[in-house]
Amino acid sequence: MSPRAKRTKLQPMTKLPSPQLKSKFSLEEAIAGRRSIRRYRAEPVTLSQLGQILWAAQGVTGTGSIRAAPSAGATYPLEIFAVLGNKTVDDLMAGIYHYDVSTHSLVLHQAGDLRQELASAALDERFIAEAPVNIIICAIYLRTSYTYGRRGERYVHMEVGHVGENIHLQAIALGLATVEVGAFNDEQVRKVLQLDEQIKPLYVMPVGKPL
Repeated sequence: MSPRAKRTKLQPMTKLPSPQLKSKFSLEEAIAGRRSIRRYRAEPVTLSQLGQILWAAQGVTGTGSIRAAPSAGATYPLEIFAVLGNKTVDDLMAGIYHYDVSTHSLVLHQAGDLRQELASAALDERFIAEAPVNIIICAIYLRTSYTYGRRGERYVHMEVGHVGENIHLQAIALGLATVEVGAFNDEQVRKVLQLDEQIKPLYVMPVGKPL
């Protein structure tokens, strides 16, 4: 079951701006400028910037719902969440949002500023609580293992690496910064996000303007 399967009409949805397919910032510049940054300005990220990053992670890029990152057998096991503070992304309220790939939208998953709780689950890394946005990449392994058996787990881990790099390079191209965080208590992060047991967190990526 995916988060979408539990959605109700009462959950607010925010349509994201359409992604930009061209920029003046080259791929080569993004690769050369990629750094792991853990200090961010206390400034909001725009909804357009967040939408562009989510599109780079899992956005639809072609017919048949082909996505921005490769996936073994197009099984697409990943689910993306964004943890926001109050108005740290334009005028959005604080909360945990699920990225709805099919509509390129944010769906409120849980209200409230839970960045500090997320930081506590990630070995008390302060920069996670201070970042205006934290992208959480999660996986439903069964989607891939149903087709590939035990080897599907390896494919899922490859895929989260693809998505993490896409996010990182897109952030650089937007003048933002991030870092891939894998040091956290899986169960605590799952509880902060109030996820079903089958949805496993794999990466936490804080995003903001670099100091």
